[in-house]
Amino acid sequence: MIKLFVADLDGCISFPFQSPDWEAFSKIRELNIQSKKEKGIPHLTICTGRPLPYVEAVAQMLDVGLPFIFESGGGLYDAKTNKLTWADAFNENTRKIIEDLKHWLRKDIITNYEGTIPEFAKQTDVGLINPDPAACKAMYDDIKDYVENRYDFFEIHYTDVSVNVILKDSNKGAGLLKLSELTGFSLDEIAYIGDGTNDIPALKKAHMPFAPLNARDETKNVATVIDDEATRAVLKAYQRIVEHNKSFSRAMKDGEQLD
Repeated sequence: MIKLFVADLDGCISFPFQSPDWEAFSKIRELNIQSKKEKGIPHLTICTGRPLPYVEAVAQMLDVGLPFIFESGGGLYDAKTNKLTWADAFNENTRKIIEDLKHWLRKDIITNYEGTIPEFAKQTDVGLINPDPAACKAMYDDIKDYVENRYDFFEIHYTDVSVNVILKDSNKGAGLLKLSELTGFSLDEIAYIGDGTNDIPALKKAHMPFAPLNARDETKNVATVIDDEATRAVLKAYQRIVEHNKSFSRAMKDGEQLD
């Protein structure tokens, strides 16, 4: 039985720079609220590359009560206890290197790509935002070349609106493992939906991996593709999990075996 549903934000809960589909968003929230009373509905939480303040705001709107993952896997936050848990890979040495990298990006990348801003408030990784997909791909190429020639402990990802440099040992897969430890839900009890290449490590670990239609091809290759985009895809995946759990419960009553 799936007891926890983990959703990415950008490209899943909503498209970047767009208002969410509020009807679908509200239904996702309603299911999460029902999960507190109905055993067959999994709890909802978030795994995203976004910084803590933004994720906390969305988590409040969705009534998320469990810890959530921010900065890809760099940190987990539990609102109930107001506790932050940082990835082991984020230490004094990597902190200094990240700050140096931010300085280089401000000097040599941001100034060369009009419309680019840093993802403010990030601590464990470096993110840049630009609404132009072509600019993001060009920045990704420049940053990848610079970083890979100097460091072997970062991985670089890009989307149509962002470029992110994260610590390999604190990616979303590592974040999902830490979340499993903190919540007590095993990976066999976790479903995940994501659209980007940075979601792949988590999708490979979750028992039920999903991707929306708008996901990258590489991501679709490791997940069950939902026949819809972003918010509506998350809702459909959530509903599918609920139906899976109902089938699981019926099979258990009948003495059958079901994953």
